[in-house]
Amino acid sequence: MTRRVSPTQAIRAEIDALFAADRDLVEVIEDVARLGARLIIQTAVEAEVDAFLGRARYQRAATVTAEESNEEDRAVRPGYRNGHCPTTVKTTSGPITIARPKLRGTTDKFASRLFGTGVTRTHALETLVIASFVRGLSVRDVEGALADALGPEAALSKSTVSTICQAIVAEYDSWCRRDLSGIELDYLFLDASHFKMHDGSRAEPILAAWGITTAGKPVFVGLAAAAAESTDAWHDFLTDLTARGLTPPLLIISDGAPGLISAAEQVFPTSLRQRCLVHRLRNVTAKVSAGDQAEVKAAYWNIFDLSELGDDVTVGQPLVDLVQRRIDAFADTWGGRYPAAIKCLLTDRQSLTTYLRFPIEHHKRIRHSNFIERTFGETRRRVKVIGRFPGETSCVSLVWAVLDRAARGWRGFTMTSKGLRILQDLRRALLHPPAQLRPTDEPALAPATEAA
Repeated sequence: MTRRVSPTQAIRAEIDALFAADRDLVEVIEDVARLGARLIIQTAVEAEVDAFLGRARYQRAATVTAEESNEEDRAVRPGYRNGHCPTTVKTTSGPITIARPKLRGTTDKFASRLFGTGVTRTHALETLVIASFVRGLSVRDVEGALADALGPEAALSKSTVSTICQAIVAEYDSWCRRDLSGIELDYLFLDASHFKMHDGSRAEPILAAWGITTAGKPVFVGLAAAAAESTDAWHDFLTDLTARGLTPPLLIISDGAPGLISAAEQVFPTSLRQRCLVHRLRNVTAKVSAGDQAEVKAAYWNIFDLSELGDDVTVGQPLVDLVQRRIDAFADTWGGRYPAAIKCLLTDRQSLTTYLRFPIEHHKRIRHSNFIERTFGETRRRVKVIGRFPGETSCVSLVWAVLDRAARGWRGFTMTSKGLRILQDLRRALLHPPAQLRPTDEPALAPATEAA
């Protein structure tokens, strides 16, 4: 007989459905925050019932081992679950409804220590979602956070808190160690965002990687904390990905951080590199007066506008050369007034046009790295509620939780037959070049000696 979906599984399915919908990311995150509160409370109540009965859902009392029954709050009691009843919990962001478990056949009456018998009000939603879910990586932190939010009468047992914490830690740890050998990327996006993780220290970076597979599917690849965006930090991050089986992509898209660029070229020497056009525009306009910025921005984007070429645009070196000539024209127009801005534009200029070698239907999404940066921005907005994280693990866990959920709603790339041929040709030229008939370091054959 098919088992019914538990309330916690149903909430997780709602969260996944939100990210699968074609909606603005900010709106989705707001809804996920409310569902996250429901999920936390629902998980806590279900864990309390497990501890009260001494067994998990669908586990019979006869199958509980003696060792399990001797654990704290795990004494096996008679009784069984008998469905759920809806209970509304009021929060500062509005009411949320959870499914309170109903029990039958118990000798003792079950009363949730989270809600008691009639508590239906919580404090700020952010306190639950951030303090409990994010800081909830140690038993003591969760106990303290929930006690602060709901009052001392809501203190949970250690076994209940441990159940919630261990589930979060196990999911994240498993993700960090997963095998990447089955992921073959055409495009790899690299970016970092800074968060305050340590008392008395400035904000430190979280390094992130996501990509588009050869099938056009988006994939969240990696996440890690670092002390700085140095070459060593990025090198260690990328080396860990390759050690777990990630193969070189065709194109790496990133901003202009020197450490990132250096590490990417060392770890993936055969991959091409695209510098984010949005980041480069910010660098340029930072050196332009406010009165001219709008005109400079428009002229900058005209450099990369291919609409006047019609539908029969052929990607490759001729298109790269065309756009490079436009960069020269832009430099001639604005160089006399803003030499520092033009110097900035011309630095590493070849990396601005690498994307023009790839399928034209991919151009608008592979010429910048702002997609993941927008999600980072939403994460930073949420953590302002608590100001500073209590530690590195908590910070990485929140960023991972947001990006992991958001990744399920990321759109993939359209793969046309023409585009696939272009990618295949690039893959053959970059990653699988033909072997030389004679190695370059092979010594020349000695001339034949004269017969004696």
